[in-house]
Amino acid sequence: MTNPDIVIIGSGIGGATIASGLAGSGANILMLERGVPLPATPHARDTRSIFVNGHYRPKEMWREAGGAAFNPGNYYYVGGNSKFYGAVLIRYRREDFAAMEHFGGVSPAWPFSYEEFEPWYSKAEQLFRVRGALGEDPTEPFHSIPYAYKPVPDEAPIARARAELKNLGLHPASLPLGVDIDTWLKDGKTGWDAFPNTGQGKVDAQTGPLAAALNDSNIRLETNCYVEYLEASPDGKSIATIHYRQDGEAKKVSPKLVILSAGAVNSAVILLRSPSPDGKGLANRSDQVGRNFMNHNSSAMLAIDPRRRNDAVYQKTLMLNDYYLSDGKGGKPLGNVQLLGKIDGNMLRANVKFAPKFALDFMAGHAVDWYLMCEDLPDPESRIMVDGKDIVMQWRRSNMQSLDGLTKVMRENFRACGYPIVLSRPFDKRTPSHQCGTVKMGDDPATAPLDPFCRSFDHRNLFVVDGSFLPNSAAVNPALSIAAQALRVADHIRKMELTA
Repeated sequence: MTNPDIVIIGSGIGGATIASGLAGSGANILMLERGVPLPATPHARDTRSIFVNGHYRPKEMWREAGGAAFNPGNYYYVGGNSKFYGAVLIRYRREDFAAMEHFGGVSPAWPFSYEEFEPWYSKAEQLFRVRGALGEDPTEPFHSIPYAYKPVPDEAPIARARAELKNLGLHPASLPLGVDIDTWLKDGKTGWDAFPNTGQGKVDAQTGPLAAALNDSNIRLETNCYVEYLEASPDGKSIATIHYRQDGEAKKVSPKLVILSAGAVNSAVILLRSPSPDGKGLANRSDQVGRNFMNHNSSAMLAIDPRRRNDAVYQKTLMLNDYYLSDGKGGKPLGNVQLLGKIDGNMLRANVKFAPKFALDFMAGHAVDWYLMCEDLPDPESRIMVDGKDIVMQWRRSNMQSLDGLTKVMRENFRACGYPIVLSRPFDKRTPSHQCGTVKMGDDPATAPLDPFCRSFDHRNLFVVDGSFLPNSAAVNPALSIAAQALRVADHIRKMELTA
């Protein structure tokens, strides 16, 4: 298969899901993955290895604009960042598809409605075997197909937390999760949030859509393939060649269609590094490639009761959206609240270097651990750039008033629930786990690199399908929205490209 019909760059949520959507089409498809399969070793359930020693972190360094180099939380394995994700597969709310005013500005609309997109959400939920429940969350949008599996059950301390929040008049709801909890726990009594998935317990990009795609003998995965740049055709209207290195050896391939799914940071980097007559990179007539980088404003919050031990193993089964569409008083939106996976002293040690271990263990053992997430608004000056071989991140945080407001109201709520100690700490901006927005889709080629089917306005055979297409970040985990769009784009390619 010297020159396949389609090359997909990246095997994360976008790349793996679009491959599954193209399976059975008869097209010869080559997937190029920079990483290798994640090996099953004792490190996979060792919190000290993962969170203190950084066993799985990448070897590369990025730079902050005008600042120091840092080691990013961006993982390179088959399945991409989803190998470590919290397996939260939640829909954007219906309101997220329209323009919405926030404290920090306006979140832009999508180029199509929730109603048009809804069937693809349902297909993605089926593909990722999502476990959830309808009727608990008043912000839940219409579902044409109910969840096929019941929610992951609350453990006793979390059932108590659910009841405490309900007693305040709030609406805690079951998190939609791609987790087979019995299978996960067979490999170790830990949570899954930020743990590597070396078995079948989490439905991630590899264990879900990629496994399904590779049942098609016309789809082939090659690993250790680092894509350096794309080369345009002489007329500039299409991508002629993909240049990459496999195990250090320079290679190239010239497919009919190119699907770039390397993640919002690296997809932008590949385009920016690609030669062009104007020196701005490819797919960049709009000068928007790399711009509008978004990465949720978020904090960890520990609700601690020294009198009650939290012996939950995995914990991560609840969310709260009472402040998603307003601040609870008729004001502007704040964001989403959901449980983190259960923390321990080693996880705290990664952020609190000098506290005694016994104190960290006590704190972790008596805390219920929450994740507060607010929308980051697009800003052209919040961007990913390249400087020679360096990746440069210039993240200009926005809408921080929402995070401040959500932190304040949830601190009050947890104290009212009987937790006398409530601690919070913002997540480091150097962890781009919800990266999105750098190659956004839209209706106008003057302001967006991609059309509503993620095709480049500049190059007719280039699609970009990962978190980079998202025009807004909303205030929920982006994985399901990426997967749903990947299925929608795959359907479009089958109908419009492979039948031509």
